[in-house]
Amino acid sequence: MEMVRVVFLTVLMFFVIVTVHEWGHYYFARRAGILVREFAIGFGPKLFSYKRNETQFTLRLLPFGGYARMAGEDPELVEIQPGQTIAVRLNAENQVKKIYLDQLDNRKNVIRGEVQFMDMVDRLSVRLDVDGEFQQFEIHPQALTVAKGVETQIAPRDRQFGSKTVGQRALAIFAGPVMNFILAFVLFALHIQMAGIPVENPTYVQIGEITKGMPADEANLKEGDVIESINGTAIGADYQKMIELIAASKDKPMEWTVRRGEESFDLTLTPRTMEGQEGGKVGIVPKLPTRSAGIGETITSSGTAMVDTTNIIFQGFRQLIQKFSMDDLGGPVRTFEVTGQIAKQGIEQLTYWAAILSLYLGIFNLLPIPALDGSRLVFLGIEALRGKPVDPNREGMVHFIGFAMLFLLMIAVTYNDILRLING
Repeated sequence: MEMVRVVFLTVLMFFVIVTVHEWGHYYFARRAGILVREFAIGFGPKLFSYKRNETQFTLRLLPFGGYARMAGEDPELVEIQPGQTIAVRLNAENQVKKIYLDQLDNRKNVIRGEVQFMDMVDRLSVRLDVDGEFQQFEIHPQALTVAKGVETQIAPRDRQFGSKTVGQRALAIFAGPVMNFILAFVLFALHIQMAGIPVENPTYVQIGEITKGMPADEANLKEGDVIESINGTAIGADYQKMIELIAASKDKPMEWTVRRGEESFDLTLTPRTMEGQEGGKVGIVPKLPTRSAGIGETITSSGTAMVDTTNIIFQGFRQLIQKFSMDDLGGPVRTFEVTGQIAKQGIEQLTYWAAILSLYLGIFNLLPIPALDGSRLVFLGIEALRGKPVDPNREGMVHFIGFAMLFLLMIAVTYNDILRLING
């Protein structure tokens, strides 16, 4: 059951982070009047799908991200040429509501004819040759094309991404990372409310985490116990002194005095080494005492955590550029592995880790790397300065090359992660 809980919490965390990001794109695209064809979490084959209003909501197999597919970003899926025979169904206002492209003989209550003229983007009009008689119809702005059992809503010019102002498009793109920043702030605040904030000028050190099978666990020490002295040396709030005493006493019995609640008791611990580490260990992670935080402190502490974590993330970027190594990169496999380990430590640590990942996702997406939100914002900035958009074919090629490079890097990193797991 523990493994099921860890897997569930890990998947749920990624689902929330990705969903919040894509919801930012989706919401502000809809506010601008852009048709969002699909709101997807994950990539690859569909696991679950349902349609609400104009958007298809899908859950896909590979939980490596998501997307909000807007009309006009990619070439429209259906093209109808003059001379092609189609069938149309009209609504009560004699507007074309459905356009059938196949199985025409099986369609009922339709008008079949050969296309003489059709415009589903600007004029929203179609002229058909119906048994030698020309008939012209207005196309409803939300008309559907039907082919091979798949319905696709048309996208008039004013519903396409490219028809909107630079500001509206930039907001629809920028909103994804912004939602991650907001989520990170909220998660940092939740963590502070759960874990508290460090007490100023503490006078003691508490036990935070205990490793199973190690001397502290065998001695039945508990989280929250206060370490008063070791071998007669008072510890106070100096947890560094405690660590040094333990490290210097490998395989040597130590006399501890521990306070639990209002009672103090003595016990004997013998530190031993842990695999891959030097010096004596007893299997505890000390923590400074904390106190509950008020609303004001929670807000200011969350802001501080955002700033500090952002600085750490950019330091990591700089170190990666200065000294690139595949071992310093972690893909989905490594991220899931680390998240699973953190999930075992409890909801407090997982909340903090989720805040870091959400902040990282927002920052990473704003980098000017082709195929990411930051690159798209750069092209919009160039358009604003030039007064006209960059050639869509050139921009599309840049994004395609960037996506291909990121995909290849993802494969290489994932392969490296799997090898690392196999080799222990």
